[in-house]
Amino acid sequence: MTQNANPYRFGDLLALARQSWIRRMDRELADRGFTDYRITDAAVVRRLRRGPVPVGQLGTDLGVTRQAARKVARGLQERGYASTEPDADDARKLNVILTADGHVYASAIIEVIAGLNRALAARVTPGQLAVADAVLRASIEDDQVALRAERIPPPKLAGRVS
Repeated sequence: MTQNANPYRFGDLLALARQSWIRRMDRELADRGFTDYRITDAAVVRRLRRGPVPVGQLGTDLGVTRQAARKVARGLQERGYASTEPDADDARKLNVILTADGHVYASAIIEVIAGLNRALAARVTPGQLAVADAVLRASIEDDQVALRAERIPPPKLAGRVS
């Protein structure tokens, strides 16, 4: 069996693109006064915007353990973006809730992500964006992750009726 002397390294490129995206998120949020961005913040605060979430469910939503979700929630609490309280119907559950500052932070994150998405779409053609979307979806083999990806709409192509 011969080995390709120059194999394409999609995973490496994907990891570098993610790293660049996170750095841009960090810079743009810092420009808005949020100098304490953490990688998990974007997913968590967007989920919490929909309402209180039990720590265990937050872990399920993020694909992490309850203990890891609790650590994420604690980090948001320490920065003043979230609080916790026992569930009214089940005292064994601890709900995570965005504070007023947390809602402002979540709005900033959503605005930054939208801006990054627009900037990327401006650098490529609609067809290139559609191909990139298809490749990224094809790279997902984990069923739980695939279910989450299905909730993300594909890019709209000019002149295409959905």
